[in-house]
Amino acid sequence: MTSEQIDLTHDTELIGEYEQVHMHVFGTPLRVLDHGQGTHVWDVDGNEYLDFLAGIAVNSIGYAHPAWIEAVSAQAAQAAHVSNYFATRPQISLAAKLVELAGAPQGSHVYFGNSGAEANEAALKLAKLYGRSLGADKPYRIIALEHGFHGRTMGALSATWKPAIREPFQPLVPNFEFVPANDLDAMRAAFEATDSGPVAAVIMELIQGEAGVLPLDPEFVRGVRSLCDEHHAKLIVDEVQTGMGRTGKWFAFQRDDLGGITPDMVTFAKGVAGGFPMGGMIAFGEELSALFSPGTHGSTFAGNPLGAAAGLATIGVIEREDLLVNAEARGEQLRRQIRACGNPLFESVRGRGLLNAIVLTHPCAHAAMDWALEHGLIINAVAPNALRLAPPLVVSENDVDEAVHVLAAIPSDLPND
Repeated sequence: MTSEQIDLTHDTELIGEYEQVHMHVFGTPLRVLDHGQGTHVWDVDGNEYLDFLAGIAVNSIGYAHPAWIEAVSAQAAQAAHVSNYFATRPQISLAAKLVELAGAPQGSHVYFGNSGAEANEAALKLAKLYGRSLGADKPYRIIALEHGFHGRTMGALSATWKPAIREPFQPLVPNFEFVPANDLDAMRAAFEATDSGPVAAVIMELIQGEAGVLPLDPEFVRGVRSLCDEHHAKLIVDEVQTGMGRTGKWFAFQRDDLGGITPDMVTFAKGVAGGFPMGGMIAFGEELSALFSPGTHGSTFAGNPLGAAAGLATIGVIEREDLLVNAEARGEQLRRQIRACGNPLFESVRGRGLLNAIVLTHPCAHAAMDWALEHGLIINAVAPNALRLAPPLVVSENDVDEAVHVLAAIPSDLPND
């Protein structure tokens, strides 16, 4: 990290090459990164950055962890991929471990995919099969929350609220409805609108990550669980961003201050394999799991041994290094120091564990993100007035001190985005 003028000679050249060959769906890259170690990354010009985004909550055990490298290298030397006509030891072991960590009952099963969107696609397809089993004379419905984000594929996008990313692709999958977050009366009214057909499932994040790191009220979460029970609907908890230790528990639904409920399906991705592309879904119980039969769903790369080995290594590091405890402690330290840093740009800070957002007094999040990057800190403008902080779970006390030092110095008079 530095306050000096940084050299971006090679970076600028490579970004020019990038834009000649890559579709412009991500915008212009902020930097061309070369390598990382722990919580730090370096760009192609050798500039060092403290990464408080972790690949958007993906690099849960940081960069180049020796145990991860060893596990992935060993598996690559054996078999990187086999088709799903066959099984592998890592695939079996990882599924069993995830069922255990989720506290799912006997008879629960895992489906592996490659991303969060694929995880949610699997859950929504399973919900559709469950809806058909209700035998109603009207179409079943799936309820999602306003400001929720579940992915950009067509099924996941149908459950994603943001109009700007939905509308260009309409018509989407029918019979999805949106209810305001934390409005239990509105949720109850949606359930009771039986003239529209029964509710098959509710899908929700317990912390709405892409909306600005907005934790749901625990009373609302428990109320939705009760409504699902009352009306024989399934509750899908999207833990793509919050899962695998990010909030100080293996899954956010296990936190008392986020509901402390048991879902019917949990989706995961991002941090599960420490940087290797992997996602999936856990269906709680035998009856629900059995709705997926051979041919109802699948993926060429689902649960491949290389990804499964990466997942087992990642979970092993989190367990051995007590990173759930670290996530809770460093998250508390981060929020406490941000509140005390005295920057007049900061209105408040919110979140759980190591998924947090700083709320700004005016909508200059992109300008603030750029200023931090120029001063060696990677953060994310998750909303016009909010900065997302999601460092690796291996983040140290000194890392937090260093990050807050930069954050405290962000000018309060930055222009609006």
